[in-house]
Amino acid sequence: MSRNAMSRTFDDARRWARIGTELFTGAADLDESGMNASSLLPGWTRKHLIAHVAANADALGNLVHRAATGEPRPMYASPEERADGIERGARMPAAELTARLHRSTGKLAESTDALTEEQWRSSVVTAHGRTVPATELPWMRSREVCVHAVDLGGGPTFADLPDDFLTALCDDVAAKRAAEEGPALVLEATDTGATWTLPGDGASTTLAGPLHEITAYLTGRAHTLTTPGGGPAPALTRWL
Repeated sequence: MSRNAMSRTFDDARRWARIGTELFTGAADLDESGMNASSLLPGWTRKHLIAHVAANADALGNLVHRAATGEPRPMYASPEERADGIERGARMPAAELTARLHRSTGKLAESTDALTEEQWRSSVVTAHGRTVPATELPWMRSREVCVHAVDLGGGPTFADLPDDFLTALCDDVAAKRAAEEGPALVLEATDTGATWTLPGDGASTTLAGPLHEITAYLTGRAHTLTTPGGGPAPALTRWL
């Protein structure tokens, strides 16, 4: 739960998706050795992560197709098909996987640019079964490309992402975590003044630091935040 003045708009999300796509594809431009190295996601190489982001573009493209035509089309055929596709991508040669990433991102950009104002207002169904307007698709994509650009490791960090995106992301993640069991927290971004409060058991812990560190913490990534006494911040599960 947030006490921030910032509000996310459709135009914001489209801008962040473009920025994130450029960051991700740039960081993913690696040779065979670089792609086979571990990402920052446990158990996944960079190839796994690149394959996942490429498949996500195709999956969102299915929802764009539904918005454009009205023809029902799921994001993924099944959870098993989604997992198998990532594993197949992880076995591709680097050049082939790079080409796949560029094809999928280019096709998604082209199809979304072609949507009319009326089509953007169409309803689509996410992989989790939520019915949302198609205008939510750029936000869904921006989260994937921006956060996973960081997860590739060795390239962009949360500090390289726009502050307004980080604030919107923290709003989103904090709202979801507030509905789950977890520690009571007050998070303060010392550079922007934004704050988030998460209810939980016991007395709340206040964590303060730059916005990019708050974002890293909320999303379950590596961070430098400590409690006021210098102790470790309460552990959170990984998000996304």
